[in-house]
Amino acid sequence: MTDEIHQPDRLSAIFAQGRLTARVFQTGRFCGAGTMSGPTGPGHLHLLRAGRLAVRGGAVCGGAAGSLVLDGPAALWLPRPGEHSLAALDGDGVDLVCAEIDLGAGSPFERALPDALRFDLTPEDALAGALGLLFAEAEAGECGRQAALDRLAELVVVYLLRRAIRGMARGTALEPGLLAGLAHPSLGRVLALLHEDPAADWTLERMADAAAMSRSSFAATFHAVVGVPPGEYLQGWRLQLARSRIEAGRTLKQTAREVGYASQAALSRALTRRFGGSARAFLRP
Repeated sequence: MTDEIHQPDRLSAIFAQGRLTARVFQTGRFCGAGTMSGPTGPGHLHLLRAGRLAVRGGAVCGGAAGSLVLDGPAALWLPRPGEHSLAALDGDGVDLVCAEIDLGAGSPFERALPDALRFDLTPEDALAGALGLLFAEAEAGECGRQAALDRLAELVVVYLLRRAIRGMARGTALEPGLLAGLAHPSLGRVLALLHEDPAADWTLERMADAAAMSRSSFAATFHAVVGVPPGEYLQGWRLQLARSRIEAGRTLKQTAREVGYASQAALSRALTRRFGGSARAFLRP
């Protein structure tokens, strides 16, 4: 007899482990050109309400030199830091909102997302509606403006992830990885459970039960869709969480209990194998 499994939210389970934050720094008319970001720091979100905008940089074109052109309304999300430039192609400028996006320490999305996600919008799209709210807030100039803009940008990121999970980004199929796993009707449920409760006793059999699949079918499907075996994914998630929590000030002993290791010594060895050097290097001085 299998355990009764509840149905956690695929995205909320991730964000509960690391705080998504946005900081809007550009609203309204954008004229000319500008360069943004560097090798470190947050990612960037660019929301184009109207006009044509050229975006240049390695991450935009899969690591190759080049550019793409956005025709508003459109959204471009660059989840990781990387230098890129924007240039308005309309003589009188474009309507643009730009925000820095921090997915939160330890988020599995830090490495799982593509270098760039582009979304062409339509007037009836929920994303286009959120874009309208952002510009309305930016133009109103009411008290609490910055806080409202930042929260609305966070909402846009959730909408973007929903669309990416559905495999709707530019109408292409998702490559193997976390997004493809979350989009899978059975694996998405298992991944949400792993993200929500990483310290649980997650045997292959228990994961397969949660997916309503046989162990062999589950293991093969998980590897094919997510790109790594289920045990390897779980270990990577636990260690990613452990590192971020230790860096935030938790002790090795506390962290081991929270992420599912039997002892701080076992966690320390695993962190060393994963990241190199001593696990104590992550501790705050």
